[in-house]
Amino acid sequence: MDFVITIDSQADIPLYRQVYEELRKAILSGRLAPGQKLPSTRYLAQSLSISRATVTQGYEQLLSEGYLETTTGSGTFVCRRLPDDLLDTAPVESKPQVAGSPISLSAYGVSLTERSLFRLPEPEAQISFSYGRPAFDKLPLDLWRKLLSRHCHANHDVLDYTNNSMGYQPLREAIAAYLSRSRAVKCSAEQIIMIGGSQQGLDLITRLLINRGDWIAVEEPGYLGARRTFLAQGACLFPVSIDESGLLVNNLTTNIKLIYVTPSHQFPTGALLSLPRRLELLAWAQKSGAMIIEDDYDSEYRYGERPIPALQGLDQGNSVIYVGTFSKVLFPALRLGYLVLPHNLVDVFTRAKWLADRQSSLLEQYALTDFINEGHLERHIRRMRSLYDQRRQTLVQSLFSHFGDKVKILGENAGMHLMIKIHTTLSDEEIVQRAAQVGVGINPAYPYYLKTSPGSEFVLGYAELNEQQIQEGVHRLAQSCQRGKESRSQTRQVCAEGTATGKKMSE
Repeated sequence: MDFVITIDSQADIPLYRQVYEELRKAILSGRLAPGQKLPSTRYLAQSLSISRATVTQGYEQLLSEGYLETTTGSGTFVCRRLPDDLLDTAPVESKPQVAGSPISLSAYGVSLTERSLFRLPEPEAQISFSYGRPAFDKLPLDLWRKLLSRHCHANHDVLDYTNNSMGYQPLREAIAAYLSRSRAVKCSAEQIIMIGGSQQGLDLITRLLINRGDWIAVEEPGYLGARRTFLAQGACLFPVSIDESGLLVNNLTTNIKLIYVTPSHQFPTGALLSLPRRLELLAWAQKSGAMIIEDDYDSEYRYGERPIPALQGLDQGNSVIYVGTFSKVLFPALRLGYLVLPHNLVDVFTRAKWLADRQSSLLEQYALTDFINEGHLERHIRRMRSLYDQRRQTLVQSLFSHFGDKVKILGENAGMHLMIKIHTTLSDEEIVQRAAQVGVGINPAYPYYLKTSPGSEFVLGYAELNEQQIQEGVHRLAQSCQRGKESRSQTRQVCAEGTATGKKMSE
């Protein structure tokens, strides 16, 4: 060996690290030249009176960093191009970019460039009546972590691919049993496919059943997430009005291929599709050959009465695709939902699911299975139903207290939001702006209309807010509307006085 390295067995630095550092210094200083052969690990270990394993560990570190290389049958050598040389290379001169050909998007891609399809980020507010957000501080997160940990430590299968894109079989069995007793849905586990939330379900349905130019009937007003998905796939939308009994089935036409409904809690009005209308809709679908998408997004939360049985349970003609989600009953980040499909659609939807993302998260599916089977889901729903009922009553009482007969409330008996109509001369934009100025965030209802909105309608979510926040938020909202009214009255008075003065001067 024509180079010398020294190590200190009394030093705090591990011996293998000392070997590594000494050899690296010898290489960088040139004492070990590029291409030079190193002594064997056995020889160097004997020379330094340390174990061979220690020297091997030092060599392996240098190999991994690119200082050494091995040749089978010949030994270990210093690399001819050292990693530190790469740090000294001259920077590449930047050249002016030449404009290339524009990227050609597909029809689907072009549809996504339309900004009006997507909601802009909501402004932050001290008290936000945003909808769809649960009471996060009341979620059973400790229990959820325990269930996740149980399967993380006990079952490595949750980290692997699955051969069944439909989802974890025990979970689908648990969901089928739950839907049967709580929603009167008629299905087996073999009709259920796990999806990444209801939005993925709507996307799969549209891809598989709709061609560009096909007509889809939607509720008017209705859920934006569904409409955007349908439009992005090139569908034509046919808005169908609703009243206090839900969708006006008589307004449907025969050229419709799909109809999207939220019958148990219409979004956003909260109307309940009556039994006669449900039977009428099913008869229409069977006669016309159209499929019904039943989005049952938050029907567990009905106050003062039992949840309404699902439309799917009344279907005799395999005309309904039932869409469910756990994002509302648990939390939005849990991207687990499910489709209940007619038997003749299961195979093609399973293949489409595999192509979309192969599978939903297995770890969360395992945890959710235990959450349902051990009774935690239904206990949680009962607790949250009671909590949301209290918050709903507080919101309704506060609205009547501050607005009196100037407010009309829709859909207050179910869900996690309600819709209000305020009798005011202010525009929707003015009300939203004035509310924001006093730290209150509200959502106008006009984006949910395909046709012209009647105006002065707002969607107020209340599940995330406590009773004090709800009362304070409504108080501020009412004050902001009243200030707007007073401001307009004063403006009209000034104009009137100015006109009178002008007349007097002219006389």
